[in-house]
Amino acid sequence: MGVSGFIKGFNLLHRTKPRIRLHHYGYIQRRDFSDTKILNSNDSLLPVLIVGAGPVGLVLSVLLTKFGIKCTVLEKNKGFSKHPQAHFINNRTMEVFRKLDGLAEEIQRSQPPVDLWRKFIYCTSLTGSILGSVDHMHPQDFEKIVSPISVAHFSQYKLTRLLVKLLENLGFGIHTLEGPDSLDHEPLRGGEILMGYECVSIDTTDECVTATVSFSKEGKLLTRKIQSKILIGADGAGSMVRKLVGIDLKGEKDLQKLVSVHFWSKDLGRYLLNERPGMLFFIFNTKVIGVLVAHDLTQGEFVLQIPFYPPQQNLEDFSPEICKKLILKLVGQELSDIDVIDIKPWVMHAEVADRFVCGNNQIMLCGDAAHRFPPAGGFGMNTGIQDAHNLAWKIASLLNGVAPTSILATYETERKPIAVFNTALSVQNFRAAMAVPATLGLDPTVANSVHQVINKGFGYILPSGMQKAILDGIFSIGRSQLSEFILNENNPLGSSRLAKLRHIFEEGKSLQLQFPAEDLGFRYLEGALVPDGDDVVPAPELPTGRRRDYVPCADPGSRLPHMNVKVLSNFPSEETISTLDLVSENKVEFLLIIAPMEESYNLAQAAFKVAEEYKVSTKVCILWPADTVTRVQPGSKAKLAPWKNYIDVIEVKRSLDSSSWWSTCQMTEQGAILVRPDEHIAWRSKSRAVGDLYSKMKIVFSTVLGFESMNS
Repeated sequence: MGVSGFIKGFNLLHRTKPRIRLHHYGYIQRRDFSDTKILNSNDSLLPVLIVGAGPVGLVLSVLLTKFGIKCTVLEKNKGFSKHPQAHFINNRTMEVFRKLDGLAEEIQRSQPPVDLWRKFIYCTSLTGSILGSVDHMHPQDFEKIVSPISVAHFSQYKLTRLLVKLLENLGFGIHTLEGPDSLDHEPLRGGEILMGYECVSIDTTDECVTATVSFSKEGKLLTRKIQSKILIGADGAGSMVRKLVGIDLKGEKDLQKLVSVHFWSKDLGRYLLNERPGMLFFIFNTKVIGVLVAHDLTQGEFVLQIPFYPPQQNLEDFSPEICKKLILKLVGQELSDIDVIDIKPWVMHAEVADRFVCGNNQIMLCGDAAHRFPPAGGFGMNTGIQDAHNLAWKIASLLNGVAPTSILATYETERKPIAVFNTALSVQNFRAAMAVPATLGLDPTVANSVHQVINKGFGYILPSGMQKAILDGIFSIGRSQLSEFILNENNPLGSSRLAKLRHIFEEGKSLQLQFPAEDLGFRYLEGALVPDGDDVVPAPELPTGRRRDYVPCADPGSRLPHMNVKVLSNFPSEETISTLDLVSENKVEFLLIIAPMEESYNLAQAAFKVAEEYKVSTKVCILWPADTVTRVQPGSKAKLAPWKNYIDVIEVKRSLDSSSWWSTCQMTEQGAILVRPDEHIAWRSKSRAVGDLYSKMKIVFSTVLGFESMNS
């Protein structure tokens, strides 16, 4: 399926009307209720129940807690995973982490130095010939021009550890079934992480969501019911919440099956650190093929990914001893300290949930529960964390009585198209990764076809041992293409293949790590925003699969561009911050950015009046051109009185020829920008503020908060 077909295969803005039903998985929806209903009337209910204590669920719990919303997290496992799993944190996610009490700074301090992970290396063995390498860090990635922070390489279990510590600092407690602090029958007040509890059924009424959870204690399987106003399924790719509410996935299944081998070897880490540091190592030789992820060369922590072809192969073929032998074949020399920690089979999918929101906007899916990507490009965890960032302020607005329940429907409207796009981009990047072995004479599609013939053709009538022997024999013949006899410059066939391989690397057609245009430039076309002009929604762009530079803009739905600004004050030391820092990190607050012009001050006055009526906090930022003022301006105080929630800042230009703020936004200083609590632009005015400004701002706020949709 082509990329355009992949995207068109999803209904981006799918909606279904609530209906009475009993789903065979155990989901019961009692009756409809109006989208205008505000779920804040019953203070005895737990506000939010989050199912899943992975990074997405934990980040959402941090954001909600900082917004003053109480929540409880359930995790079916009795302990947090120690498997490295995801490890690349992109720019946008690091920007989110900057506002989580020093989390981004802690990641930067703890991660390996960037020079140890900036490259992907393609080789015949870790000590053998290098077929090519790709440096994925460009000079501008370190200059903080388009973002105040760089990407990071940090294992998921280490991130989980930091998030748990952050939640403990916010007052959360971790409760295990075996410990004295077990809460198996205690009422939940928020601020709990419950380990060893699995959600087994979900029941919704117009008052609440009731989750029945099971747990094992003293050898007995017990259940309890937990009632909440909102339930979030952040429970991973195999989401039980998604299954219980009967939401299907659409896309491509079973792209590839692999075995993941987590191991430690300080000897290997030291060798690679000194000789050929990198993040990913693609190894092709006549004995074995695999991809090695170097999570930390200094500590010697690795994950090896090996193709897996069941049922001819099974997990017994990947015992710790066999895995050690495979590792040595990939290394190309002896190692005495290989310590295999964990061996897991997994299946690569490219699927997006039909719906992200259901149960009358009471149940939402987040992260891998809503979308399952190939790992190529690292979009899985990053997209999930950005799901949580989009959702948190909307939940807080609803539960604080600021917005109607329809605000939660915009979560799906905004995030599902992003998930569909990122899925297509991940598949495209995965196909690019497969171009390398195909060029070397090892087309993975051929291997998969052979496997299917054995499974579904004549092969299935043969004894299993014979099936395995046939498969191994065919793969062995395929790997012979990697022999030194063929793969060298003196062999015409090998020389041609190596030349094609160099072309793939030089043209950026191999697996890519960074996608700045998609990472920072993704845009919501509909949802909690006011589109420009005649409300014509532009067609979504198709992914290119190549790295493209991010171009800042202030289109509605876009992330607010980054620029360094200096906070003006009457004190000698003035703080320099990012424009992203102007958005509050501890409360749901909108930000209106204006230039110091009479008409813009009038617009700000109108915005303050409307925001007060809607009971939504709003701050005004007066952004002064560079080199025009040196101290806080009394004019702003007089022109905005009696309103006091404003800030004067001035541009900090990197050089004399740097663009001004309004030029960066592709606007003029006569305009204005309204920014949401998630740092995305809710509305902008590209021209001078004239006319009935109060009515204009009332339409803007009512549209963004969802009241306009109630009246239409």
